Amino acid sequence: MKRRTFLTGTLLGAAGLAAVPVGASAATVTVSSLDGLQKAIDRAVPGDRIVVADGTYTVPAGGALRVSGKNGTGDAPITIVAASRGGAVLQGERGFVFSDSSNIVVSGFAFRQSSTLEIPANSSHIRLTRNDFKFADVSGMDWVVVRGDDVKIDRNRFHDRTTEGIFVVLDGRDAKTVAQNLTLFRNHFSGHSFTGANGGEAVRLGDSARALLSAKAVVEYNLFEKCDGDPEAISVKTSENTVRYNTIRNSRGGIVLRHGNRSTVEGNYLLGGAEGVRVYGNDHLVVNNYLGGLSGRALVIGSGTTRDHHPGESKEERRGNDACDRAVIVHNTLVGNAGTLSGEGRDYAPQDVVIADNLLVASAGSLVAMGKNTGFTWQGNILWGPASNGNIPSGGYRRVDPLLRQESDGVSRLSAGSPAIGAATLKSPSVTEDIDGHPRGRARDIGADQYTTLAPVRRPLTAADVGLNAS
Repeated sequence: MKRRTFLTGTLLGAAGLAAVPVGASAATVTVSSLDGLQKAIDRAVPGDRIVVADGTYTVPAGGALRVSGKNGTGDAPITIVAASRGGAVLQGERGFVFSDSSNIVVSGFAFRQSSTLEIPANSSHIRLTRNDFKFADVSGMDWVVVRGDDVKIDRNRFHDRTTEGIFVVLDGRDAKTVAQNLTLFRNHFSGHSFTGANGGEAVRLGDSARALLSAKAVVEYNLFEKCDGDPEAISVKTSENTVRYNTIRNSRGGIVLRHGNRSTVEGNYLLGGAEGVRVYGNDHLVVNNYLGGLSGRALVIGSGTTRDHHPGESKEERRGNDACDRAVIVHNTLVGNAGTLSGEGRDYAPQDVVIADNLLVASAGSLVAMGKNTGFTWQGNILWGPASNGNIPSGGYRRVDPLLRQESDGVSRLSAGSPAIGAATLKSPSVTEDIDGHPRGRARDIGADQYTTLAPVRRPLTAADVGLNAS
């Protein structure tokens, strides 16, 4: 493949840039050099589409592709797209640098930079779609950092790093703010092999300083495979976020509500890895999740070094664990895990948690190993398998064979005649669908699956469902 290099101050490839008069209406322009690309960006108006010819483009040290003061609209964004998906390879220290811009789409590039791609707080409605991210393996460098509002990162691939650092970080202008309404959709995260104890998450939503800030991020329909860089593949450290319909497969990391309140973890498959779901903070909903074949702890209701995070607490307090209070944990299926449902032993015990209509099956150990807790409500759960009941209170469960059948996707679902059918007990909150996307109806079943003979609408995701070529 021909190698094209951008030299500062030159006009390499200027002939590849079609003229776009100032003030002209939206147009499509094809460029074949970084100099031509920068000129096209500088002249772009809402609705313009800039197509970058396939090839390898190297930005020298100190250079960048600057998107400054460029504003598309919701209906007419400015689009910068590779001629074919992954066909335009960006090398060098930096790629795109945004400033005071909005409604910009960057699509189809293979990013091979050695510094972070940042969406700054002064830029919003930026979309990164159908790109391939494999930055230089620089220890401590996060690959994509989002500080601007209403950013969408969809159908990308993030893969293959061995060092400390995070694929995607949600951040803010400063420690007192956090970006709003980030959407992560149908991305493929894979191959993070950092072996340290901390700092290698695939996705981190905020940090301890932002625990009480509402980010309202949505992480949905993403696939995580061999995300082994941290026990937390998805680390939530802000409030009011939604993590749903993701698949985490063969990964050390799980889903952890580490800081913050009022988040939802719904309809996720965690299969064949190590960690499952851990919950700290207040007023969360954990519903319709399937956790199967995990070698570590499947579902942890966390204790705290503090009762609740609060304004004015010290940095040391904020970095600690906030005890899980008033969570609702309902309609989850936990099958064949080394540790099924458990607690912890910090000073502040979780309290007022509802654990209802869950299906717990294991062949060894204890199905429930809760630490100290206060005011828990246990009801409608089904326990089964050679594993012992553990310390679940009497009256909060039945021990009965749920008649599970394992299907071709590896998921164990209810079969006809299961005692779980129509046996759910919790009236609120409303749960209208099961993990597979089937309606629950008025008579809800216990566990993540609502029995039906229909094929699932949603299944565990595969590589064909996510990434550059996802629908």
